[in-house]
Amino acid sequence: MAGVLFEDIFDVKDVDPDGKKFHRVSRLICDSESFKMELILDINSQLYPVEDGDKFRLMLASTLREDGVADDGEYNPMGINGPNKADNFEYVMYGKIYRLEGDEDSAKIAVYISYGGLLMRLQGDPNNLQGFSVDNH
Repeated sequence: MAGVLFEDIFDVKDVDPDGKKFHRVSRLICDSESFKMELILDINSQLYPVEDGDKFRLMLASTLREDGVADDGEYNPMGINGPNKADNFEYVMYGKIYRLEGDEDSAKIAVYISYGGLLMRLQGDPNNLQGFSVDNH
């Protein structure tokens, strides 16, 4: 699929392991099924409640457009003609990559993304995390 950087199913192993820091935010600790990736993800738990043992599909994409054409950097639900990747999900976030740790020679690489203050770290085999660069979305 055009514009997709990463996609997998994740199993929720723990929710708020260090206690709840914010009323409407939960931190998920997850493992992927196919690529054996580790995920730490902050979500708005009021909009999308998640519990231990739940599974969800995560897709990281550079654009919502099905044809892979780059977005203009701002989300406009009326600006996409026809179906888009967001139509297949209940919960969608827009963010920027702000840090990469490790390199292709490392056993693991980590990608850090901020979604307007909600944070994510995806860590695992560098072969599964190609195409990521800082300040991209």
